[in-house]
Amino acid sequence: MTTASIIGGSGYGGGELLRLLLSHPHVEVKQATSRSHLGEYVYQVHPNLRKQTQLKFSDAATLEPVDILFLAQPHGQAQHHIEEYAKIGSKIIDLAADFRLRDPAFYEQWYGEKHAAPEWLSKFVYGLPELHRADLANANYVSGVGCNATASNLALLPLVKADLLDTSFPVFIEIKVGSSESGAEGNAGSHHAERANVIRTFSAFGHRHTAEVIQEMGVQQVSLTMTAVDLVRGVLATAHAKVKPGVATKDLWKAYRLVANENPFVRIVKEQRGIYRVPEPKILAGTNYADLGFELDESSGHIVSMCAIDNLMKGAAGSAVQCTNLIMGWAETTGLEFSGLHPI
Repeated sequence: MTTASIIGGSGYGGGELLRLLLSHPHVEVKQATSRSHLGEYVYQVHPNLRKQTQLKFSDAATLEPVDILFLAQPHGQAQHHIEEYAKIGSKIIDLAADFRLRDPAFYEQWYGEKHAAPEWLSKFVYGLPELHRADLANANYVSGVGCNATASNLALLPLVKADLLDTSFPVFIEIKVGSSESGAEGNAGSHHAERANVIRTFSAFGHRHTAEVIQEMGVQQVSLTMTAVDLVRGVLATAHAKVKPGVATKDLWKAYRLVANENPFVRIVKEQRGIYRVPEPKILAGTNYADLGFELDESSGHIVSMCAIDNLMKGAAGSAVQCTNLIMGWAETTGLEFSGLHPI
């Protein structure tokens, strides 16, 4: 069995990692740390894990060496301790944003401060398998993926991969997100009384995940607008762009099918009838799937490309486990076969 431990196991991302790894056929979870819940049983914080484990949260200072160390901490912490973490884990997968951007200057531009360990940025592979599957096969260090960036990148991937996007026009991506994106500790705007029944735009421009789209898609003119909706899990990215002259719907079908065929967790949702004719985050809760859909106005070249994911799964822990499977040489879908629930 491959040994694994989690630093920051009491948050939502850490809880999803525990859920996935505890049932993974090739992984043994050794430790999970938490400062706020030190000494408590894991299932007291993550009640869905009752009878799944008797593990208690431990202190990070007591961590023993493992094959894989998962970092599920808030942004900004890992970069200050990466040298000591590298002595604990032979391989490291970080769910936070500390090592997503390769250029230190680009990091400073988007995060407003210098990176504490800039020499480590080039050592990390961006942890979205649909973009870096080959690199992940030989990786020792894997960065997390922003959930909003994941949905945005996958919405654009068929267009970029097939070179159908007219990059002389800007790309506008409207992203609707559930409350779990705020994390287990939350903030003033995530309290139920303030969050329930809302459709609230909280970032019109300049969201940090925009940097990941620029880096990974190579699209310079791109803007993300973030809107909170009354949903616990889920991200729906709706990208508005323009395709090159002469691109028709049949060309898009070919591009989207290619991406879906190459990636086990990418599905096309474009139906002519029924309720679920376009991607819908609700039915993806707990799954590692990314559902893609599109509509094209052939007269103007305006394309609407959609991607729905579960932000805690494909946008965080699910992709982390998918990366684990790749770096360890296991079947990519191992431990991630849950197909979701309907109705829910």
